[in-house]
Amino acid sequence: MVNDQAERLRQRLNSLKTQAKSIAVMSGKGGVGKSNFSLNFSLALQKENKRVLLFDLDIGMGNIDILIGESSKYSIVDFFQKDLSLTDIISTGPDGLEYISGGSGLGTIFQLDETKFQRFLQQLDLLFKVYDYIIFDMGAGISEDSLRFLLSVDEIIVITTPEPTSMTDAYSAIKHVCLNHPTIPFSIVVNRLLTRRLVTLLIADSHKRLPNF
Repeated sequence: MVNDQAERLRQRLNSLKTQAKSIAVMSGKGGVGKSNFSLNFSLALQKENKRVLLFDLDIGMGNIDILIGESSKYSIVDFFQKDLSLTDIISTGPDGLEYISGGSGLGTIFQLDETKFQRFLQQLDLLFKVYDYIIFDMGAGISEDSLRFLLSVDEIIVITTPEPTSMTDAYSAIKHVCLNHPTIPFSIVVNRLLTRRLVTLLIADSHKRLPNF
């Protein structure tokens, strides 16, 4: 089911390649600076005169609002629960950056069923015709819902830190995605590094490991 839905999403995104480039920002665990990176990366693209949409897909547990310092009127939760369109729930942040909040305070665990998924795809088509980049700020780790998006984007940026548990979780997340889509491009960003030498060692180690999947 997950791979079938991911393939349908990938086909839709591929049909719009002349429009927005899709990038997912993920991490193996929380607290590594993933959302900070997503926001700053989006702002950097905005300064290059690109039209960017930052999409917080940590549904019900998003924190882009907190980082921006604003409280959005609507979130992705409203799209699913109040039958709003994706255009209706877009907010504007610093430097004119447009974003969709992930929302917070859900009383139940959110699940994306087939009906919601199909409606989401239809709405997403419209956004890809408007923007140059859509940055998906994913929740920490990998769920069945998030895997659908990770398998369909143009590329993935993985955020981690030198902490052993952070590196291990990031490696496991990359492996999980690669087992389902071995050709998807990955980039690794390591936060909180003290020396450039450690960056070189980490990159060399990841290059040795990834082909063994």
